[in-house]
Amino acid sequence: MPTLNKIRTALTLNRAHTPTDLSKTSISPHSGTETTAPGPVGPRLTRLRVALTAFFAVDGFLFAGWVVRIPAIKAQTGAGAGALGLALLGVSAGAVAFMMLTGRLCRRFGSHAVTIASGAALALSILLPPLARSATALGLVLLVFGAAYGSLNVAMNSAAVELIATLRRPVMSGFHAAFSLGGMIGAGLGGLVAGHLSPAAHLSALAGCGLVVTAIAGTVLLRERARAGAAVPTEERGTAAPDRPRRPGTPGPTRRLVLVFGVIALCTAYGEGALADWGALHLSQDLAATPGLAAAGYAVFALAMTIGRLSGTAIVERFGPARALVTGGATATAGMLLGALAPTAWGAYVGFAVAGLGLANIFPIAIARAGAAGGPDGVAVASTIGYGGMLLGPPAIGFLAEAWGLPVALTTVALLASVAALIAYLTRGAHRNGVDRSATGSGTPGR
Repeated sequence: MPTLNKIRTALTLNRAHTPTDLSKTSISPHSGTETTAPGPVGPRLTRLRVALTAFFAVDGFLFAGWVVRIPAIKAQTGAGAGALGLALLGVSAGAVAFMMLTGRLCRRFGSHAVTIASGAALALSILLPPLARSATALGLVLLVFGAAYGSLNVAMNSAAVELIATLRRPVMSGFHAAFSLGGMIGAGLGGLVAGHLSPAAHLSALAGCGLVVTAIAGTVLLRERARAGAAVPTEERGTAAPDRPRRPGTPGPTRRLVLVFGVIALCTAYGEGALADWGALHLSQDLAATPGLAAAGYAVFALAMTIGRLSGTAIVERFGPARALVTGGATATAGMLLGALAPTAWGAYVGFAVAGLGLANIFPIAIARAGAAGGPDGVAVASTIGYGGMLLGPPAIGFLAEAWGLPVALTTVALLASVAALIAYLTRGAHRNGVDRSATGSGTPGR
């Protein structure tokens, strides 16, 4: 019996110190790196994923609801193209100002708690734009709206990166697909009610919806976060270790990679922001579309992004992040040239759809990889740089539109999409290192 006990003890220790089950290990044909198969997913992780998905969806829903009412609020304030561009700068300025602060708040209070607080703030802040009666007032209230929007984006992306490390699958595109689906629904409903409801009534209804979703999903998020972090069995969590965020200001290659991811995100956020802020105006002002059809332009773009992001996990797993980024940038370039320069609204719709497919997975890949490299700080840094594209976009396009017209101004979206593709191609070697393995879910972010 003592001998039998010794044998059992030896077998137990051998299993405990085996780093990886060889049956779950493979070599990626595209990156040349060893990857780990996805771990088992239990009901608690599923509930966490669903709750996070709800926050991404409501974020897109609320933002799209505001976007489709921009023409009406422009008329309400009497602002010209340049003044409107400066007012819209408030969204991006508020977002960028709060993103780095949100990274610190996530480290202090946890990304889930900050996600819930930011979701409630976003729902309440959407009530403010209809109250503005001048471009200056509109810019000030959009600072508040932008702060809540930016805070929610950093917090929920940080929470998603933590969950991705546990799932060990590159599912970030799925979360962003929920954002796009929410945007599509919000834009579609906005187009239907644009001619029947005032901006105040419309956005008040959206605020109520946002608060309800935040309350329901937030309760699940807090409860399941506590269970998943403290009581979920090892076999349900997989083998990933708890996230330990990288310290701010970490030097070396990792920080440089985070900055590169941020620049790629910037180039594509510029395009998303441009279509959100100026797409409906381009259709109505330059192509004589009705208010409903003009609002549908953003819905077409959001639908295309949703379709692209729903297939994003399979694309990254099959072709690797480098090819996905380069191909996406090239596709967005071609689509946006068509969308900006097409002589008819239908041609612009086709261009918006192609641009949406191209842009779909670039931002999620960049943010996921930045989070894998630096934890919440990586997400905050890359998001701050990325949403700088939204900071530059509204005023740049507004001033260019006054000088050369809105169609020409929108071609800058194609220009920056091509820059993103070029950067991704030139830095494709970074996709083969250990940071990339974490970004695809086979490692632990921030380690």
